[in-house]
Amino acid sequence: MNTALITNDAVVLGVLATILGGVFYANNHPAFKKFFTYVPALLLCYFLPSLLNTFGIVDGDASQIYYVASRYLLPACLVLLLLNLDLKAIVNLGPKALIMFLTGTVGIVIGGPIALLVMSTVSPEMIGVDGPDAVWRGMTTVAGSWIGGGANQAAMKEVYEVGGDIFSAMVTVDIIVANVWMAVLLILAGNAKKIDARTGADTSAIDALREKAEAFKAQNDTNPTVTDLMMLVAVGFGFTALAHIFSDTVTPYFVENFPDSARFSFHSKFFWMIVSVSIMGLILSFTRARKLESVGASKVGTAYLYILIASIGLHMDIMKIFDAFSLFVLGGIWMLVHASLMLGMAKLIKAPLFFMAVGSQANVGGAASAPVVASAFHPALAPVGVLLAVFGYLLGTIMAWVCGQILQVIAV
Repeated sequence: MNTALITNDAVVLGVLATILGGVFYANNHPAFKKFFTYVPALLLCYFLPSLLNTFGIVDGDASQIYYVASRYLLPACLVLLLLNLDLKAIVNLGPKALIMFLTGTVGIVIGGPIALLVMSTVSPEMIGVDGPDAVWRGMTTVAGSWIGGGANQAAMKEVYEVGGDIFSAMVTVDIIVANVWMAVLLILAGNAKKIDARTGADTSAIDALREKAEAFKAQNDTNPTVTDLMMLVAVGFGFTALAHIFSDTVTPYFVENFPDSARFSFHSKFFWMIVSVSIMGLILSFTRARKLESVGASKVGTAYLYILIASIGLHMDIMKIFDAFSLFVLGGIWMLVHASLMLGMAKLIKAPLFFMAVGSQANVGGAASAPVVASAFHPALAPVGVLLAVFGYLLGTIMAWVCGQILQVIAV
């Protein structure tokens, strides 16, 4: 039974829109200038909706807002953001982005076993036992989610025969810990210049990409007409439709003919939707459609993205941390290992904070939130998050399986 105060999704959407509008209004008001120097507006767009779920005003699990945002607005957003993709400039970012992403993957693979060993010193019952609801089995699903996404998580549930009780608990750990880490990344993004200056990171390639995007905007920006805006809507949702048609066609083919391909996310419609829409956006960036950026393609795409951000926040319930505290401590240690390895590698190769943040979120959050963190640095950088997240889907199941093997040796 739904006991939330607001159960009508039309009202929920209105509340989220009001929150977003309020945050942006405050962000541009002189009275709040000092506050937003320390607290990024993007973080509030994500955190405030979480309070609606935490205090029972809205039931995030019952609401369909996130489903609509992730299936309809996200692909449209990706197309509009990728229209302005400068592939050559992204290649010129160098190998550091990929190094940081792979470091994040390794951090998750070894972080789980390390966290389990640490927790076993205070909670010995976590190891030495086996069965469907063994902690180590549940951890494999978190590894799948944090390296790839929901499809990889589901694959691990089947591969390691994870019991329903531990799976449910680990889904909660996954959501809370990942969302808290995303909040930390957004705070760091708001202070990126200071952090990069302190670490001596080379940000020249990123700065060049930003400056090129801003120069294009300054030279070509025009006041959009209704026709221009309708063209943006047509391109965004037209290619979203094509992506859904493609995923609806390809997914059953793999399910029927390649049953073992589930481990690579090939049985996930969401995976094929994200891959196909990303390829379409990439192709469009080489056509005349690129000119739509001058009438606000990335602005409209970013508006869709912020609705998605608010809907992600709607799924976070801070109070659930206390329901299975030891498991959340386990998840926290796991994420700490991942973060420490990322920060250590970033310092070693003098990688900018952007590479660390997006490389991490492309692992932990996937295609839904990696562009969010990337756009916190600059909208022109959102495609980097998209491309790395798609790579994460492909690696997710393989690396999560490796993590599971290590966990099994430690626990059993």
